[in-house]
Amino acid sequence: MIDSSHQDRVWQSPPDPINQILNSPPPPLVFLSPDRQWMVELERVSFVPIAQSVQKTMALAGLRWHPQSNGPARYSPYHILKYRKLASTDVVTANLPQNAQIDFLRWSTDSQKLAFTLTQPDGLELWVLDLKQGVTQRLTEPILNGVWGSPYSWLNNNALICKCVPPQRGEPPIIPEIPPGPLIQENQGQKRPERTHTHLLKTEYDEVLFEYYLTCVLSKVTLDGACNNLDLLAPSAIYAATPSPDGKFILLTTIHRPFSHEVRASCFPLRVEIIDDTGKLIYQLADLPTYERPSTKHETVRQGPRKINWRGDRPATLYWVEALDEGDPKNEVPFRDVLFELDAPFTEEPKQIWRSQYRFRSIRWGKDDLAVVVEGWYDTRKQRTWRINPQQPETPAKLLFDRSTEDRYNSPGVPLMTTGKYGYRVLRFAPEDNTIYLSGRGASPKGVYPFLDKFNLETAETERLWQCQDPYFEGISYLLDPENQTVITNRQSPTEPLNYFLFNLSDRTNKTALTNNQDPAPQLAGMQKELLKYQRADGVKLSAKLYLPPGYSAERDGPLPLLFWVYPREFKDAEFAGQVTTAENAFVRPWGASVLFLLTQGYGILSGPTLPIIGEGDTEPNDTYVEQLIAGAQAAVDCVVERGVADPKRIGVGGHSYGAFTTVNLLAHTDLFKMGIARSGAYNRTLTPFGFQEEQRNYWEAQEIYTQMSPFTHVDKVKVPLLLIHGASDDHHSTYPLQTKRLYQALKGLGGNVRWVSLPFERHSYSSREAVAHVLWEMERWCRLYL
Repeated sequence: MIDSSHQDRVWQSPPDPINQILNSPPPPLVFLSPDRQWMVELERVSFVPIAQSVQKTMALAGLRWHPQSNGPARYSPYHILKYRKLASTDVVTANLPQNAQIDFLRWSTDSQKLAFTLTQPDGLELWVLDLKQGVTQRLTEPILNGVWGSPYSWLNNNALICKCVPPQRGEPPIIPEIPPGPLIQENQGQKRPERTHTHLLKTEYDEVLFEYYLTCVLSKVTLDGACNNLDLLAPSAIYAATPSPDGKFILLTTIHRPFSHEVRASCFPLRVEIIDDTGKLIYQLADLPTYERPSTKHETVRQGPRKINWRGDRPATLYWVEALDEGDPKNEVPFRDVLFELDAPFTEEPKQIWRSQYRFRSIRWGKDDLAVVVEGWYDTRKQRTWRINPQQPETPAKLLFDRSTEDRYNSPGVPLMTTGKYGYRVLRFAPEDNTIYLSGRGASPKGVYPFLDKFNLETAETERLWQCQDPYFEGISYLLDPENQTVITNRQSPTEPLNYFLFNLSDRTNKTALTNNQDPAPQLAGMQKELLKYQRADGVKLSAKLYLPPGYSAERDGPLPLLFWVYPREFKDAEFAGQVTTAENAFVRPWGASVLFLLTQGYGILSGPTLPIIGEGDTEPNDTYVEQLIAGAQAAVDCVVERGVADPKRIGVGGHSYGAFTTVNLLAHTDLFKMGIARSGAYNRTLTPFGFQEEQRNYWEAQEIYTQMSPFTHVDKVKVPLLLIHGASDDHHSTYPLQTKRLYQALKGLGGNVRWVSLPFERHSYSSREAVAHVLWEMERWCRLYL
């Protein structure tokens, strides 16, 4: 038994060069204005100190926010904003307060102004940058409410509509010393299964507090700094206030009482209305009751209008979808969903423009007589893409693509979008009639090579305009000029970090570099990377990414201690389970608490060995989860041992979340691994009785499956050292910290070699500088002791 001394109960730092690399800033976020004339770069630090992480947060009804600032509880905000004309090399740094915390960036329709919020200790301020004039301006005091959803939207090029804290809100309600009564919940015979969720409302006080923080007033803020409340609109719990493309109407989405203690805020009673810019009610589309799922199946949806938004190609046309099967996929109906639209002034009956046989997924608007819609069905993994004519709904829809979502090799790509005349995203059309552009990842048996195609919506003919070539992994970021085929790509290679380039498709050798990102971890420049391909015993093709330390030679140095880092996936078709979707030409460097940092300490890493769990036909993947997991792990071990890079007596396994669950299962059911590292996992599936990961059956429908798959059931078989790490504030719906606590207690009670590290204030992923460094220190130490 290893003594947990006082020294290792304080924050530790991993050995160099890991600690040095952690201090390298991440590359800036790069994006262009809608008119593609301005390029913006946002910089941030790698990690915030834990002192910032411990700032008071509040979590209710599935939301988490900072009560002092009325902003979301996010980490690592941007702190430097730079911009330049795309045609110029002169970079300007926006004049902002020191230690600025930048968030919620939105372009004006004319692309000349960029709005954003700055988080202050007492609230969110609205700022705007006039790029042409080079002037930054604060428009409001710290009054914005960003607790849920975006706190503002552009109304037009000179005004914004903002969600603001009510001027007379007062101090937060005080929790009563004595509860007014017991907590009571009741169900009268209805089936309402819910996956486990954290931070639901529990008391009447929670309801009052939740309403206090979410209640907003809408204000119209102009660029001269004037701020006027929409007086005709009463304060309410506003989720979104979205102006119509022409700026004449506002789509207002609010929630209201009675609040539920069973579901999250997104499922509370919902009201959807159209108002004008004075707050006057123009039209009420829906007032929906609390949504409690009738089924755990993936295609279960809310009854009534959903996916409500404005058509991007029209001045003020509303669209939405409604279920035709009562939102329950178990109901057999010829059509699942219907798509409606309604034009301003919203006095006519809604027009039905399309019905889907599968569940509606998305729509991309093009013009009056053309839109592209996608429908899909999870159980079969089927997805179909259609061209429809919204102007003439009686015109039969044209099927464009019919495929499996698991089939990455035959993915046609996704349509490119552009900013239309109203400032909303619409389909990007080629100069030829009814021809669009498709951009895809380009996975194939030979590798991953992104592409750009033209696709004729009438003839379904495809013309390849460009495709990435070795030695690069390069994708289209922006199509600037369809006529002249000017593009911006993001390019990387095994030795070159990601950077952006501007060039013409007709002259691919003459490229202008727009960024100059450097290697953040030159210590790993000699890292060796290889895509391994091998087979499971039943013939299923598998693959894995093998990483070896800089300077390593199998012939000279012999087998290495090697750590598997795992995360399985489920499939309905064995043919697609073996497809390779890893880009061999990608630039890879560790970040955060990445296992790849261990390469600096002389370990080999087998990252993401494919562990497909396949269930074809009426068979569900998890019916043979353990057997397939063992077979996949055995094949991977055999592969690295046969190649001479791994010592079978020095192979460990680890993973995060579902990978942690997988890790403990592999330790319980095999003797392939000599140690394990399990981070933020769930280990007892009876604690998630209404589904987990992709499993749709509940515990009582598949009791044996839940029991067999739970590593907690088999923890007495774990005979090797196991390191358990978990964020103490993990609010993921499955991975409560209790899961790790109970697993530790079980292993301890059985005499196991186990260490449990609970990270204060950390959630499902780890964010503070101290926590990330300590996790890497724990992982390196565990490998040093047991590999």
